[in-house]
Amino acid sequence: MTSGNEAIRCPFDYSEALDFDPSLAELMTHDSLTRIRLPYGDADAWLVTDFDGVRQVTTDQRFSRAGIIGSDYPRLTPEPIVSPESINVMDPPHSSRLRHLASQAFTPKTVERVRPTIARLADTLLDEMAEGGQPADLVRHLSDPFPRQTIFHLLSIPEDDWPRMQEYVHQLLATGPDTRRAAENAKAKLREYFAGLVEQRRRAPGQDLISALAAAKVGDDAFDDQELAVMALTLTLSGQDTATCQISNIAYLLLTRPELMAHARRRPESLPQILNELLRYIPFRKGVGIPRVAKEDVEMDGARIRAGDFVHVSYLTANRDPERYPEPDAIDPDRPSEPHMTFGWGGHRCIAVPLAMAELEVAIGRLLERFPGLRLAVPPEEVRWDTETIRRFPIELPVAWEA
Repeated sequence: MTSGNEAIRCPFDYSEALDFDPSLAELMTHDSLTRIRLPYGDADAWLVTDFDGVRQVTTDQRFSRAGIIGSDYPRLTPEPIVSPESINVMDPPHSSRLRHLASQAFTPKTVERVRPTIARLADTLLDEMAEGGQPADLVRHLSDPFPRQTIFHLLSIPEDDWPRMQEYVHQLLATGPDTRRAAENAKAKLREYFAGLVEQRRRAPGQDLISALAAAKVGDDAFDDQELAVMALTLTLSGQDTATCQISNIAYLLLTRPELMAHARRRPESLPQILNELLRYIPFRKGVGIPRVAKEDVEMDGARIRAGDFVHVSYLTANRDPERYPEPDAIDPDRPSEPHMTFGWGGHRCIAVPLAMAELEVAIGRLLERFPGLRLAVPPEEVRWDTETIRRFPIELPVAWEA
C-alpha cells in the first residue's frame, strides 16, 4: 500500500452472540478510509464502511474482483475460499454474461414452483423434531440440515454423497492457521465432484438445477462445462452457508426478544418485512469477504487509492450506516423498506436471493406456525457460538415449546 499511515491490524475474530464487532464499530467512526492488515495475505487493504462508499466500490468498474486472481490478497482464511474461475471473482462483461444465464434458474416464478418442495423438506425435519421430544436442538434439526438438503435436492446430489460434501464445505470455510492443507484438498475434491456431475447431466438431463443451468441460453450463448461446474460449486457453498447461519440467527433473535416474537406471530403476513429487517441487522459473518483491486488511481473520501491497492468493503457496517438507516442498531419490524447489503450489491449481488428468501420464509414461518410457545431451553448466555469459521451463528439452539 502506498499511503503514509500505518495499517490497523484487524483479526476480525469477534464472535460474541450477535453483538456488533467493536472493532468494526470503531472503524465506522473514522472520517476517511482506513488501511487495515488482515491475518492472511501479503498486503494491506483500504476498508470502506459507509453505505454510499460501499455502493460506489461495488459498482465502479475502476475496482476489479478479477484483478485479485494470482495474488496473495488480504483475507481472513489461510486458503482463499473462492475458486479462480468463480463468478465471484469476475468482472463485467464476462460476469454479466454468466449472471444473465444463471439468473434464469432463480426467477421468482421459478422459485415459486419449487416452494412446495422446500416446504415439504422443512415439514419433514420439523416432524422429526417434534417426534424426538423436547428440549430439541434447532440447529441440528432445522438450521443445519434444511438449507443443505434444499440445495442438494435442487442439484440432485445423491444422498449418499451428502455427508462428505458437508465435510468439504466446513473444511473450506475454516479460519485456523493449521487448516490450509485440508481446505486446499476440500476445494479440489469439490471441483472434481461437480465436474463429474456436470458431465453426467449433459449425458442424461433431469429436472434438477444443474440440468436447468445447462439448458439456459441467451441467443446462442450457454455455459461451458467448467463454468457450469464452478457455478454449481458456488451455489453449494453460498446456498448452505448463508441460509444455515441466518435461520439460526433469526430464530435466536426471535427467541430472545419476546416483543419481536409476538409481533411475528400476531402479524404473520409481515414476515417478509421482519426477515428483511433482521437480515439488515444481523452481523452474519466476521469482518470482510473478497476484496477488489484498484485498476487506476481513485480519489475517495479524502484518500488517494493507488492503482494496485486492495480495497475491502464491509456490508456489515453499510447495513448499520445511520445516514441510511435511522437508529441502525435497533431492530424495527416496521422500518420502511430500504434495500440492505446482506446479499451483496452491484454486479456481485447474490443471484439466488429469491431462493434464499423462500427458504427463510418457509423455515421461520413453519417453525412459528407449528410450535406454539417456542422458547429457548437454556439461558441466552449459555448458547454456544461458532468460533472456527468466518461465519457467525449459534452451534446449538436448545428449544422447548407448548405440548
